[in-house]
Amino acid sequence: MNNKLRIGAATAAVLLALGTAAWSLRASGAGNTNASAPAPSVLTVEVVVPQPQSWPQSVQASGSITPWQEVIVSPETGGLRIAELLVDVGAVVKRGQLLARLADDSLQADLRKQQAVVAQAQANLYQAMSNLQRARMVDGSGALSAQKMEEYRIAEATSRASLDSAQADLDSTRLKLSQTRIVAVDDGVVSSKSGVLGNVVNAGTELYRLVRQGKVEWRPELDARQVSNVHTGQPARLTLPGGEAVAGEVRLVAPTLSTTTGRATVYVSLPKGAARAGMFANGTIELGEQPALTLPQSAIVMRDGRAYVYLVGSGSQVASRAVSTGRRQGDRIEVLSGVDASARVVASGGAFLSDGAQVTVASVGSAS
Repeated sequence: MNNKLRIGAATAAVLLALGTAAWSLRASGAGNTNASAPAPSVLTVEVVVPQPQSWPQSVQASGSITPWQEVIVSPETGGLRIAELLVDVGAVVKRGQLLARLADDSLQADLRKQQAVVAQAQANLYQAMSNLQRARMVDGSGALSAQKMEEYRIAEATSRASLDSAQADLDSTRLKLSQTRIVAVDDGVVSSKSGVLGNVVNAGTELYRLVRQGKVEWRPELDARQVSNVHTGQPARLTLPGGEAVAGEVRLVAPTLSTTTGRATVYVSLPKGAARAGMFANGTIELGEQPALTLPQSAIVMRDGRAYVYLVGSGSQVASRAVSTGRRQGDRIEVLSGVDASARVVASGGAFLSDGAQVTVASVGSAS
């Protein structure tokens, strides 16, 4: 009986040891299985590659709209009263059109006086010429001395000079009389009127100011780096204060930079009637097309004021990469640095990712 008890106890001990070992092996196997299992995917993403494109390069600028050229209308003679002002601000005038008239009563009197002086000088000349002619007829007879003949010749020359002087004075009076009619020197639009009816004006006093030919231009200022890429003939687009879009063309680039601001003025011609002088406008100057490496704007993640993208590496794990961005066009953005054309970039949803996160790649696109 004792032997049977001993055999049963030994058998139970062996079975207990075998069960413990089996449990240990199962526990060890489960641990190894959990350790080797991959991390779960946190997001299903689409992967794109940067696409090279040809995009227009432009320069942002702002500036005032000013007349292409201004014309100052003023009298050329002074001391006369303004008798008529025939146009007002906003009038469209043609070259040679009468704009104002000065009172000419005193000049009319001077004209008559000078005409009389000319007539008197002509009579004196005729008399001197007649005396000289008669003296020459008797010159060979010895009736006149050489001194007397010389006096006749001098009298004739003096009378001729007096006539020329009187004629010049008459021409001057006629010129002043014509200058009482103040006309437009070119086509244009009257932008200001400073003349006052009845006022006695001096020569050069401004009466009107015209926008020559009604043409205005946009004059933005650019720094040295920007202006180096701007050339005559390049297109420009600007937005007026009312929201209207206007197309123009670079007419001239200033040859020098301001010594105070370090900026140069660009002169952009605008269509007639497109804008008014005095407006301030923002716009762009198109510099031509240049290559660009682009991504969808949804691929860019902004953090702490910097731009990042998430690259998908081996094993479908992502890593963030800081990038520098440039131009934008539609829903795409230019990437200046940080990635190359072979990079595999998460197209969207990067804000929900972190370095080392596991993703599921749904598709690979061309970022077109």
